[in-house]
Amino acid sequence: MCQTAEMKKKPLFKIVFANNAKIYELYAKSVSVSDLYGFVRVSELSFSGSSLVLDPSEERMKEEFGNTQALHLPMHAVIRVEEVNERGAAKIRDSAPGEKVVPFQLSPGPR
Repeated sequence: MCQTAEMKKKPLFKIVFANNAKIYELYAKSVSVSDLYGFVRVSELSFSGSSLVLDPSEERMKEEFGNTQALHLPMHAVIRVEEVNERGAAKIRDSAPGEKVVPFQLSPGPR
């Protein structure tokens, strides 16, 4: 039985999540349920290779997550996970006007 290169290729995921009133978009080869209850485990982060043109947003992501083995993101912070064919640029952006992204805050209940 012959397997094509596409069948052997490991999937690539685009993960969009909220963090400190910003929207992060990054790419990873592995997304799963974390051993930590209520968290999503994102590992094998993927950043673009060296290029002549440096993208400041991509460089900031590399600086922040370059040595990260795995991210454990709270499920409520994850906006979307997409399986994609090609890797795009990793980004950090402000939420757009009208975009309903509210940072989750734990507050004590009424006493």
